[in-house]
Amino acid sequence: MRISKKWKRAVCLSAAAAVVLGGGFMGIQSFSPEKRTITIVEESSPVSAEAGSGLEIEGKSAVLIDGNSGEVLFEQNSKEHLPPASVTKVMTLLLIMEGCKSGKISMEDKVTISGEAAGMGGSQMYMEEGEVHTVEELVKGVIMVSANDACVALAEHLSGSAENFADSMNRRAEEMGLEDSNFVNTNGLPVADHYSCAYDIGMISKELMKYREVREWFTKWQDEVQVGLPGKEKSFTLTNTNRLIRSYRGAVGIKTGFTEDAGYCLSAAAERDSAMMIGVVLGCESSDIRFDEMTKLLDYGFANYETVIIADRGERIEKINIEKGNKRELFAAADEKVGITTEKGNAEAIRTEAVIYDNIKLPVKKGDKVGSLKVYEGDRKKGEWDLTADRAMEKADFKTIYIRMIKKLL
Repeated sequence: MRISKKWKRAVCLSAAAAVVLGGGFMGIQSFSPEKRTITIVEESSPVSAEAGSGLEIEGKSAVLIDGNSGEVLFEQNSKEHLPPASVTKVMTLLLIMEGCKSGKISMEDKVTISGEAAGMGGSQMYMEEGEVHTVEELVKGVIMVSANDACVALAEHLSGSAENFADSMNRRAEEMGLEDSNFVNTNGLPVADHYSCAYDIGMISKELMKYREVREWFTKWQDEVQVGLPGKEKSFTLTNTNRLIRSYRGAVGIKTGFTEDAGYCLSAAAERDSAMMIGVVLGCESSDIRFDEMTKLLDYGFANYETVIIADRGERIEKINIEKGNKRELFAAADEKVGITTEKGNAEAIRTEAVIYDNIKLPVKKGDKVGSLKVYEGDRKKGEWDLTADRAMEKADFKTIYIRMIKKLL
């Protein structure tokens, strides 16, 4: 029996209405991602001092990590609990930068120096109680001259007190999955039960280096700041304590440290082409040794490894088709630069997998997490990065959904 076009159209319209009304077009959205793979060079396994690499660091503890993926490339007693001295401040700086990113504070904020901050000993900017500085000036002081007074002032500004700030340091370490640190103060001055390890410091340093704006201060050799109460101001010269920025090609940071208990410590980062190496040495016997050993550590990394960039920040990775949005599609984009450091000469391919969430409710804001990009070597996962929406999307209205259904059925 032949069915008339008019009858056929009526059936389609009825079916479309049933789908729209019964399917809950304002509810969960369905996605249909396309497959995408990227071929890159295979990455090596972590190397320890005992694994025959020929590298041995003259210090109590050391680690070398890939600044892109965080993979350990070399370690020597990297989880040993040690006093970190002023390399503690990489966590202090990370929390301040995250506070600025969230909008809780800003670099332009005015900070009044408290009596507690002004009373700090050791490395300092020699600020007096009651004088006022911007967050930016205090951050420069922490980075360049390891100012203990500036650390406390920043902690009080962000968290209300140095004690509250130390609690935040420990919470952040826990969020990062770091199990071998306990922070009691903001600056690493000697105190009971304040410890970290080379691995934890390296991972915190990796997070800190995502804030490219701090590199201006990490790599600056000297600057000037006015300190003192109104009418008594005087110029104070900030001279960077990290001499690698003048002697090591590609050096971009990070932080020195020294106490009698901790010895000479250093967290350092260097970047060449697309590769970033982050090294940490703790417990060296002299300042010269820490810089010499860091040079050796970074040289080892650049000589044996190279970095392949899989995606730049914001690069579209996966198209997502959305039936019930006011637009038909959006893209899952890399939330940050995605790179894998590989051993030179290892040419075996590894695979990547973009995983898009099955159920994501509209509306979607630009930057919302919609999935992840996983990188594997065989069955071993090398790393995982967030994928975020490249645009905002609202729910489509009833009329738009209805028309789309009709077009599919006809």
